[in-house]
Amino acid sequence: MSTGTTSDSPLVDARGLRVTRGGRDLVHEVDLVVRAGEHWALLGPNGAGKSTLLAVLGATSHPSAGSVDLLGRRLGRTDVRELREHIGHVDPRHRMLTPLSVLDTVLTGLTGTTDLMMRWEPTPEQRALALEHIADVGLRDRSDASWAVLSQGERGRTLIARALMSEPRLLLLDEPATGLDVAAREHLLETVDALRHRHPELASVMVTHHLEDLPASTSHAMLLRDGGVVAAGRADDVITSEAVSACFAFPLAITRTDGRWQARRAD
Repeated sequence: MSTGTTSDSPLVDARGLRVTRGGRDLVHEVDLVVRAGEHWALLGPNGAGKSTLLAVLGATSHPSAGSVDLLGRRLGRTDVRELREHIGHVDPRHRMLTPLSVLDTVLTGLTGTTDLMMRWEPTPEQRALALEHIADVGLRDRSDASWAVLSQGERGRTLIARALMSEPRLLLLDEPATGLDVAAREHLLETVDALRHRHPELASVMVTHHLEDLPASTSHAMLLRDGGVVAAGRADDVITSEAVSACFAFPLAITRTDGRWQARRAD
């Protein structure tokens, strides 16, 4: 599929986005534009609408109102199955039906399946690419390890390598640091940060409600509360004590050191 974007056109262009389920608006009046090389964070308390918005951006859910253009194609007017081939998705809740190796798990990124397809064999070039991505996420010596024996952090990095196999233009990360200890979280975020240099045209959107889980490469942010936008724009303009306190309805003091954010209760 050839996408309808040019070098300067947005990869995501959502206008007046609303998603209604069961008579309730899960998100409403959301405008979001994501361009190549931008790395967005979706922040907000539980129930804010972050995962709902991410599902629309991943072409797995459709808006109830408004318009959403993904990679230059309008949702509702294009084959979403083809569109999804150009969107990588990292979800720590990824279901593994059989205990594949790291290498085989990464190769499933080419087929978009949770298992290796019957009678499908990767080419030598595809296998070499998978091993390259595995090395890039710091798992060179674990390529033959079974999914069942991987730590949660190793699984997260494996899923990043898997998502990159289809050479996506947009990468979606759904709370990738969930369940990680501090060391594993830092290793994962270093891996995400490295994408900025290895894949400079790649855009990403990460969902989290913990500022400490944001990589230093985060360039833009959107704060959501009760399905509406509290603030959106460049990260340093959005992730402020005033805006984040309003978003979480709690007095917070936000600081940024060496590119990373911290939050504590305001005095």
